[in-house]
Amino acid sequence: MRRRWRRSLQLRVVTTTTLLTLVAVALAGTYLAGQISQQLFESRRDQALQQALQGAQDAQERFSQFDAANAQDVQDQTPTLLGQLEGVGLDLNRSVLLLQPPGAETENSIGSVFTTGTGPRSVPDELRTEVRDHPGTQQYQPITVDVGGREEPWLAVGSMVRVPIAGDYELYFLFDLSREQATLDAVQRTLLVGAAVLVLLVGVVTAVVTGQVVEPVRVAAAVAGRMGGGQLTERMVVRGEDDLARLATSFNAMAESLQRQITELEQLGTLQQRFVSDVSHELRTPLTTIRMAGEVLHDARGGFDPAVSRSAELLYTQLDRFEDLLADLLEISRYDAGAAALDLERVDVGALAQRAVEAALPLAERRGSSLRAQALGDCTAEVDRRRVERVLRNLVTNAVEHGEGRPVEVDVAADDTAVAVRVRDHGIGLTPADAARVFDRFWRADPARARTTGGTGLGLAISREDALLHRGRLEVFGRRGAGATFLLVLPRSADAELSADSLVSPLPLRPLLQITAVPGG
Repeated sequence: MRRRWRRSLQLRVVTTTTLLTLVAVALAGTYLAGQISQQLFESRRDQALQQALQGAQDAQERFSQFDAANAQDVQDQTPTLLGQLEGVGLDLNRSVLLLQPPGAETENSIGSVFTTGTGPRSVPDELRTEVRDHPGTQQYQPITVDVGGREEPWLAVGSMVRVPIAGDYELYFLFDLSREQATLDAVQRTLLVGAAVLVLLVGVVTAVVTGQVVEPVRVAAAVAGRMGGGQLTERMVVRGEDDLARLATSFNAMAESLQRQITELEQLGTLQQRFVSDVSHELRTPLTTIRMAGEVLHDARGGFDPAVSRSAELLYTQLDRFEDLLADLLEISRYDAGAAALDLERVDVGALAQRAVEAALPLAERRGSSLRAQALGDCTAEVDRRRVERVLRNLVTNAVEHGEGRPVEVDVAADDTAVAVRVRDHGIGLTPADAARVFDRFWRADPARARTTGGTGLGLAISREDALLHRGRLEVFGRRGAGATFLLVLPRSADAELSADSLVSPLPLRPLLQITAVPGG
């Protein structure tokens, strides 16, 4: 659900709109229910107060007309009077109570008198206190009565009356509000059902409307995805003339422009690759002639004056670098053209590493570095011997060049699925920015640094391509002033269904920084 929530704009819009509508309807419904309840109560209260006032006046008049010589006569006539008051007016379901004030017992007291109605037989003490404290006014209080285990609302209205012979008494009219409560419950149920239907309709309408807006966006995303996959002819269908139609038209125009530019770039890239390849091939013939002349001059340099002899030596050295550069350019052009292929055979990668170390020994002696190669166990794998040997030779030579005369370590190890070669030096090292660009073509960590041993600036770029061609990877780790480590990881079998990222290196990765070579740099 979290994944669907994150990926579905329509779900988020529908859910948010529905929740906001639910909150708004709840607030509005609560306000309306409160207003309706208040108006019902106030209307019924005013009616009850009017009836209670009329009843109290009638009771006082009838009490004044009593023909009673003693308290017993008053006590005998009072229930009849209260029964008549109970049936007066529109509310037959009401009770009338005549209560004696506390502490007012005398020899002429008649006690408390109740009607025979089904209403409550008690009045809150707070209301009785208010009635006694304000004898000339009416006092009222809403009360609840337990009727058969159900709480029902009532309204108690009280005032003071004078009973002949007995003195002042509290007269209360108790009105049943169950009809008003039933009306309010019906209104609340109606509001609740209406709110539920409204929220549901808002959700459905929002889903339909957002679907009309989101669906073209989804189509555009799908078309863009197919275009990103190489299907540059994909286009959106334009319907109508509204904003979404204009969006589709603009998208198609953008797609056509991108297709045209990508096609032009592909053609330009093809021309550049062909140019590099053709130039490299064409330069080999004059280079051969120049090399032959350079070798003649180099062999005869003993008979030249010192300046000419030095020039002959420089010419001979730079011809070697020129030839290496042409070879690397041809190799890069093959990778760019997708024409590079592997010549696989089962070889001992540890032996290849030892040969690379032996080839770099003269350079290491001149730079003052010691070389150590160590292979752990069986390190055979199905690889292209020429390419892997070129990678290892490149890595070892670079380690010696940048090792600052410190030891260079070459370790080889293998497990059931992969073989790894780690080349580590303890020289100038790499910064994180350097490590991120170390496999770029013609890139140098220090442009001012002289290449005393030659080099074309393409060695690591070709090494990375060789690793990726084997479905392996080439990684670099480094820290400025603490050396650098290059780790080559290759699958042991060409038939293994493993990607470069799924290969687990059999050698531990001790350095701090890790940058993995991936296609495209």
